[in-house]
Amino acid sequence: MVEENTQMDARTPDSDVTAETSWRPDRCDRVALVLQGGGALGAYQAGVYQALHEQGMEPDWVCGVSIGAINSAIIAGNPPEDRLEKLQIFWDRITARKVWHYTPDGDVYRKARNLASSFMTTTLGQPGFFKPHEMNPWFSPAGAKTATSYYDTSPLRDTLLELVDFDLINSRKTHFAVGAVNVITGNFLYFDNKKEVIAPEHVMASGALPPALPMVKIGTDHFWDGGIVSNTPLQHLLDQEDRMNSLVFQVDLFSARGVLPRDIQEVLARHKDIVYSSRTRHNTDIYRRMNNLKSELYKVLQRIPDDQLSDEERARRDSLSDLPEITILQMIYQQKAYEGDSKDHEFSATSMREHWQSGLDDTRRTLTRRDWLALPEQGKGIVVHDVHRESSS
Repeated sequence: MVEENTQMDARTPDSDVTAETSWRPDRCDRVALVLQGGGALGAYQAGVYQALHEQGMEPDWVCGVSIGAINSAIIAGNPPEDRLEKLQIFWDRITARKVWHYTPDGDVYRKARNLASSFMTTTLGQPGFFKPHEMNPWFSPAGAKTATSYYDTSPLRDTLLELVDFDLINSRKTHFAVGAVNVITGNFLYFDNKKEVIAPEHVMASGALPPALPMVKIGTDHFWDGGIVSNTPLQHLLDQEDRMNSLVFQVDLFSARGVLPRDIQEVLARHKDIVYSSRTRHNTDIYRRMNNLKSELYKVLQRIPDDQLSDEERARRDSLSDLPEITILQMIYQQKAYEGDSKDHEFSATSMREHWQSGLDDTRRTLTRRDWLALPEQGKGIVVHDVHRESSS
């Protein structure tokens, strides 16, 4: 029997875990947390953060899309000692509605309860997150505020203002960025606290998934959820020119790999996984090729006498002398057998606790593998460890 309640013991740090103060691998300049979008599955990311927090591995960089943007804002917008508590408050609040008082054991009963939970989300919204418009968009006149989405996200703005210190984000103590899409141009961009002042609207824009949630106006432009174009913001980190050696925890909520669907619900779920899964392999392959080309160019420039190089060529040679090393730990939420295509909008407290615990367990196990956490050998560029496949590349 599964009881439905909002008390979650998993989020209390394990007394058996020995915390280390600000541990990181040798030569590591930056610990980065890269958070994919995925709605209700985002509690998995909170569990990942808890495990890092227990080990004193506070991120220097947080970057997210959609629900990953909200989790990133809570982390970057609070001092380390308050981050876990604020994540707990957020996830308790948006999953506070009771579904059933208990659920009998067995996948068939859990599937039924999850369907009931997702139906309640669809009809009622989620507390502290979004609520249905008073008028359905199909019956709203063009140009009306209710005409372009099913829900109102003003509750999320209030929640962000309560739980996130945007002055702290804008102090740049933690590098923070979230991805969104310009509705008019279709261009994907990052709102980055190193380049602009971050407000609640930037976080809300990153999570404004149409047609459910409304576009968000920032300045003269309107934005939707970044997951429409790219659901994992790893590329933003790889594009940095700061030459910082990095340990990256890439936390994905949809798996590109799966099993052959056997019914229509599994078809819908598998389709969603493929659409929103990350393109880590593609991104890292491109980065690796670029890194190899830069290394070859550096070797060529080294062979040319200094007096035969232009000022620009000498500057280029010097900039290529110390390319960064990056280790990426790809952590992917592993879907339960009873979860279907509604898993990203099934906001029950029971499922939230399971997602959180999964992230906590996966990361605790990963952190015991110090060989995985080590940076690549100098000159190798990038190494990716697929945590659930026990392999690296």
